[in-house]
Amino acid sequence: MIRMTDVAQRHVAKLLANQEPGTQIRVFVINAGTANAECGISYCPPDAVKALDTELKFGKISAYIDELSVPYLQDAEIDFVTDKFGSQLTFKAPNAKMRKVNDDSSLIERVEYFLQSHINLQLAGHGGQVTLIKITDDMLAILQFGGGCNGCSMVDYTLKEGIEKALLKTFPELRGARDFTEHQRGEYSYYS
Repeated sequence: MIRMTDVAQRHVAKLLANQEPGTQIRVFVINAGTANAECGISYCPPDAVKALDTELKFGKISAYIDELSVPYLQDAEIDFVTDKFGSQLTFKAPNAKMRKVNDDSSLIERVEYFLQSHINLQLAGHGGQVTLIKITDDMLAILQFGGGCNGCSMVDYTLKEGIEKALLKTFPELRGARDFTEHQRGEYSYYS
């Protein structure tokens, strides 16, 4: 479910050494399954462990997860990175905004999941996102762009050379992707 790197485990163990004996960590998602989902890690003293929590053991560390957060933390990773700006604990949870789907889920669910977990992660760097409006009877994915993508002069290129190619490669049953957005240039358009 959650992977915690060795370097992250050592860092968390140092932090826990300064806490009340028996304190571990709690990993959670607030607003799970929504565009406003946020992940967090906090201290979890022994009296804060709940009966329905899931316990994950990482060496001498335990991470407790409430039952509502569990499905949204599939494939999550906790790491401790050092770069030229310093060191920090990082927490990546690609499924926090949308529950991971199975291979036998509907095409619409699988496409929505792919857009949220792959495409929107890339578009977020420009302040943009894309959502699936529908899949037509002739197997076209109808998409709507928002944020920095709305009104961006590169949206056609992004659609045809990025998103559509990725969708067709991942979902061979699709025949293409079309933009449903009424683009209006604005102060938040990434490329004007």
